[in-house]
Amino acid sequence: MIKEALLIIKRYINCDMREPGCPNQAISMGDEIYQIDTERCTECIGHYNKPASQQGCPIDNTILVNPQYPEGNERLWDKFVVLHHADRL
Repeated sequence: MIKEALLIIKRYINCDMREPGCPNQAISMGDEIYQIDTERCTECIGHYNKPASQQGCPIDNTILVNPQYPEGNERLWDKFVVLHHADRL
């Protein structure tokens, strides 16, 4: 089971717009709705000012910060560096 950093709630309409827009390839289809992989999600730190999954959604409050997996900006930045710049480490 994937632990979600950002949490997609069930009332999300599965519009298929979030998965290709994720710069970290952290969004994938689950059994019923999309899910966000906490190991890949940086909440778009390093890419955008706000999480891309939360921007432009036609339904408010369907993608939330998961209270079970709080991460600070430092941890999110570290994940971004590993995902996109591991060859420079």
